[in-house]
Amino acid sequence: MKIGGFKLNSTREISGTINVLVARVRDKLVDRPKLVGMLEECLSNTWNATIKRNPDGTTFVITGDIPAMWLRDSAAQVRPYLMLASEDEEIADMIQGLVERQFACIQLDPYANAFNETANGMGHQEDKTEMKPSIWERKYEIDSLCYPIQLSYLLWKNTGRISQFNETFVTGVKKIIDLWIKEQNHESDSDYRFQRMDCPPTDTLVREGKGTLTAYTGMTWSGFRPSDDACEYGYLIPANMFAVVVLRYVCEIAREILGDRELEVTAKRLSEQIDEGIQRYGIIDHPEFGSVYVYETDGLGHVNVMDDANVPSLLSIPYLGYTSADDPIYKNTRRLILSKTNPYFYEGTVASGIGSPHTPSQYIWHISLAIQGMTSTSEEEQGNLITLMEQTDAGTGFMHEGFHVDDPGKYTRPWFSWANMMFCEFLLMHCGISVKRS
Repeated sequence: MKIGGFKLNSTREISGTINVLVARVRDKLVDRPKLVGMLEECLSNTWNATIKRNPDGTTFVITGDIPAMWLRDSAAQVRPYLMLASEDEEIADMIQGLVERQFACIQLDPYANAFNETANGMGHQEDKTEMKPSIWERKYEIDSLCYPIQLSYLLWKNTGRISQFNETFVTGVKKIIDLWIKEQNHESDSDYRFQRMDCPPTDTLVREGKGTLTAYTGMTWSGFRPSDDACEYGYLIPANMFAVVVLRYVCEIAREILGDRELEVTAKRLSEQIDEGIQRYGIIDHPEFGSVYVYETDGLGHVNVMDDANVPSLLSIPYLGYTSADDPIYKNTRRLILSKTNPYFYEGTVASGIGSPHTPSQYIWHISLAIQGMTSTSEEEQGNLITLMEQTDAGTGFMHEGFHVDDPGKYTRPWFSWANMMFCEFLLMHCGISVKRS
C-alpha cells in the first residue's frame, strides 16, 4: 500500500551511516534492547517511507499518514539526520534538497503551511482563502516560516555547507521578513483571511476570517498555532520567540556568508522589535509562580495562560534557543505549564504530561515528553521520560500523536513521523549525541 507514491512499510534498508549511529547507541544501551530497536525502526521508517528525492535534486517529505508536506514537520523530521550529515554526503544532499523545496514553497505562498507534491489540487481546496492546486492547506503559522530558516542554519553549523544559501533562500527569507513586518500591523495592513465551513471552531478564524482583534505590540501576528488550531489571541508568544531566534540566524548568515548588510540590518531591527514586544506583553506576574511567559496575548490586555504540546511551545523555549533552561522566567513558566494550572496538563495512572486542544482530553503527546526531556536539567527526569516513552508505544515500536494517560493503547495517529523523530533526537541526546546549534 502507498500514499502519494510513498511506501507505508519500513524496509529496514537504511544508510550505512545511520546503521553506525544505531550501533553507537546499542553500545551505550546494552541493557535496553527495546529502546535501540525503537530508534532503529523510527529512523528507518522516516528514511524509507516519508522522504522522497526528486530528479531536480529537491526533497519532498510527507508527515506520515497525510500525503502532504508541512514546512514545520518536514524540518523536524530530518533534524536528527543532521548529526550524520557531516559524514554522509547523501544525507547532507537530502537535507539541502528539502531546504530548496521549502523555500520554493514559501515563494509560492508564504502564508501556506502545507503543500502538495505536485499541483494536483489535493487538500483543503474549499477553504475560503487564496488556495492554489499546489497548496494542501493555507493556515498561516509563524513557525512554518521559522523552521526552514532554522534547518538551513543548522545544516551550515553541522556540516560547514553554505551552498543552501542561494538565490532561492535569499528570496524566500526576504518574503518572510516582509510578511512578518506586514503582520506586525495585522488590523490595518494584512489582507490574509481564512475560513473553513462546517468545521470545529479551532479550524477557522473569526471575524470573517481575520481572527480576534489585536493591537500593535511589535510582535508579528499568527492565525494558527503549530497544532494547526486557531490562535485564541493573535500574538503567539513561543512562535514569536522562534522568530527572534531565526532572525538572529539571518543576521549571522547575511553578515558571514552573504555579505548583505541591508538584510542584516533589516533582520536585526525586526528581531529587536519582536523581542521588545515579547518582554512587554508576553510576561505576567502570576500569584503562585511569579513572572511567567503567557502562551498568547492580543495587546489589548487579554492573555492565554496555557501551553500546547506542539513545538514551538513555552516548554520548548531553551530547545528553540531563545533563552537557557536556567532562565528564572523560563523556570517559573515550566513549573506552571507542568502543573494543573495549565489546562492541557494531564495526569493519569500511567503517565503525565502536556496535551493539546487538538486531541481529546486526557491525551498527552510524545512530542511534549521529548521536549520536556530535552529541556530538563535533571538527569533523573530525563531518564524517567525515556522510560515512559519506551513504555507507551502500545507495542508498536513507534511514537504517536497523543495517548491516554491511563491507557497508552488508546492513541491518535498510528503513523506520525514528527513524533518518531523527536523521540530519536531525545534518545540520542540522552546518549551524548546532539545536533550542533551554533
